[in-house]
Amino acid sequence: MSDTIHQPEQQHQEQTSPNWQAASAQLALLRNAINRLLIGQEEVVDQVLIALLASGHVLLEGVPGLGKTLLVRALANCFGGDFRRIQFTPDLMPADVTGHAIFHMGESRFEVRRGPVFTNLLLADEINRAPAKTQAALLEVMQEKQVTIDGEALPTPRPFMVLATQNPIEQEGTYPLPEAELDRFLLKVLIDFPSLDAELKLAAAASSGRIEQQLQQPPAGQMTVEQLQQLQKLLPQIALDQQVLDYAVRLVRATRESTQLRRAAGPRASIGLLQAARAHALLQGREFVLPDDIKAMAIPVMRHRVGLSPDMEIDGETPDSVLAQIIDTVEAPRL
Repeated sequence: MSDTIHQPEQQHQEQTSPNWQAASAQLALLRNAINRLLIGQEEVVDQVLIALLASGHVLLEGVPGLGKTLLVRALANCFGGDFRRIQFTPDLMPADVTGHAIFHMGESRFEVRRGPVFTNLLLADEINRAPAKTQAALLEVMQEKQVTIDGEALPTPRPFMVLATQNPIEQEGTYPLPEAELDRFLLKVLIDFPSLDAELKLAAAASSGRIEQQLQQPPAGQMTVEQLQQLQKLLPQIALDQQVLDYAVRLVRATRESTQLRRAAGPRASIGLLQAARAHALLQGREFVLPDDIKAMAIPVMRHRVGLSPDMEIDGETPDSVLAQIIDTVEAPRL
């Protein structure tokens, strides 16, 4: 398969060829460690890891009590960086998120107090319970990975990832996220009720205290910040054939031609889909992207970037069901 995006000279490629087998083994350890804590949510775990590899942010949606916070705690436990949590409430102020400057009268100077966004992994819990002004405080830091306080641009640590949980908008006391902020999330991940067997195992593990015990100690697959950054640097080296790139862009553009949608996905979705597909390939142990990688990530990348037409809402359709129909209409390349 040809790589039209990254094609270094052969000699240079031999000198810098990554150890794909070691990367795959490291990711397998990480995945297994999280799945031992969040039982029965393998697909959700994979999608969150994909976003982490792609240096993207994740919006987790589900009713309370399904383990959204546990998932983020498990990820933080497997990742040796800093971790902070913000509980979003109706009275939360933007400065509570980003930080603020305080003037010391005695010393006649300003002191910058950094908010909880200055971390590697930020859990924004129940983000849609805060008003729009506070939600918007995350916009700059999610996109630019920096915060401006008192005219000074302060970068966040690297790597930086926001995992925001939200309750379904039908829940009382919620504020829908604005489109500009939704577009900053690489993936929207839906977390649903576990199967009977998984729930039995989860209940047994939680009631015996095993989950809390595991969270108190580093797992076998724990990575350092440097190891995670090395994995993230592998993504541009994953081969991406021109036909696969064309397929991804055609999928996104097909949403703009659908009468079932009142709001279509923009160019940021095309970029995000390619990044997510590369991360999906790496998680599967491959060093090249297949059309199946694009298909697997199309709905998580676009479900929060599209809006249904009134007719589709009346018919009880969902963004997932409409996107699945659109995906079926776009021919995938045969490689």
